[in-house]
Amino acid sequence: METLSIIENLVNSGSTLLDLGCGDGSMLKSLQDNKSVKGIGVEIDKENLQKCIERGLNVIEQDIDNGLSNFLDKSFDVVLVSQTIQVLKNPKSTLEEITRIGKEGIIVIPNFGHWRSRLTVLFKGKMPVTDCSPSKWYNTPNIHLCTLSDFESLCGELNVAIIEKKIISLKGSESGYLSLWPNLLGRSVIYKVSK
Repeated sequence: METLSIIENLVNSGSTLLDLGCGDGSMLKSLQDNKSVKGIGVEIDKENLQKCIERGLNVIEQDIDNGLSNFLDKSFDVVLVSQTIQVLKNPKSTLEEITRIGKEGIIVIPNFGHWRSRLTVLFKGKMPVTDCSPSKWYNTPNIHLCTLSDFESLCGELNVAIIEKKIISLKGSESGYLSLWPNLLGRSVIYKVSK
């Protein structure tokens, strides 16, 4: 998985890491195995919680939308949020919490400004179904669709610094040509942020 290797390169070995919306824990487990992170996952789905436990991960059952006040300021080196922020009720508050809790944040978002999404809406008149957003409009968990430009504007509004930005192609890799028109060509993006 190319996205995982990019994330691994953004995380220092031995870091403390909070994985918000950790899913089945596969990314957190890989970071523990390959980067020796000391990690905790936060997840709400019962099946995913069980998978995390089976992997031997420390995981907390918690709804991110209800807030993260149980975590102290700068209590983790890194807060990871992969393909989760767009499914939350209040991504703005979550971004503020990410930068409060972590010294740095790594946020992976799908780019709804990608050219294939734009063409699907233009020519088919329908919401796109992609590998980043495989659900139909009526059963998608994504409730806040955004483009790279939208997310970067939110960061500016909240005075969140974008330290690094990795544009991911349709094949899941990082390529230099994507930086020409990242909002048009990037399938998803990995941001490293701090405040």
